[in-house]
Amino acid sequence: MMRHLRILTAVTILNGMICGASVHADTGHLHVKIGGLAPDGRLPDQAAFCPPPSSTVKNISPAIEWSAGPDGTQSYALLMIDIDVPKDFSQINKAGTIITEESPRITVHHWVLVDIPAAITSLASGVESDGLVPHGKPIGETDHGRRGFNVFTSFLSTHPDMAGTYGGYDGPCPPVNDEQPHRYIVRIFALDVPTLGLHGAFDGPTAENAMQGHILAQSDALATYTLNPRLMPKATQ
Repeated sequence: MMRHLRILTAVTILNGMICGASVHADTGHLHVKIGGLAPDGRLPDQAAFCPPPSSTVKNISPAIEWSAGPDGTQSYALLMIDIDVPKDFSQINKAGTIITEESPRITVHHWVLVDIPAAITSLASGVESDGLVPHGKPIGETDHGRRGFNVFTSFLSTHPDMAGTYGGYDGPCPPVNDEQPHRYIVRIFALDVPTLGLHGAFDGPTAENAMQGHILAQSDALATYTLNPRLMPKATQ
């Protein structure tokens, strides 16, 4: 019960804080939905960068849909963040070590997409990733927005067989020894400009800063994911 209360409290706070972008209009216009979630809110294994061994498909971007923004909306931006990454990377997947729920956490970006045309209010499953691509997918212009790079660009920078620039969506890969199911927030912003003017390589914090003063509305959808065998549904182990 306490875990659920913590999750609800955190999400309430995060609605106004986590991206650090100021809102100058009513945030209630948008409603966001993540497709394919289990009844308990768990992302499907196919959406994970590191799914359990039983999964034969991985890193498929989930379907996202949202209601139209308020009058004046000229574009949308989408960010997906994991708010539960352990701050101490040395503990991740370390044999004999348990990462407790109380361990310090940081936030990272799994998906960065801006300049989504105002006529688009949904993204189909797989449109931003239809599988795991070693060295990453391209950043830059697509027909549904402009991709920034995500956290795997830095996480995998020291692995020669995987290092590269990871554009768009790359899914969950939480530690198997983490007692905290990771919470993934998909946040949609309705903006009063058709483009944020970002070019080349940019990340989530850069996009957040560029949105300052241009947000007409924003809203979140929450999903969870874990690879801890004690916390996973039996069918996925």
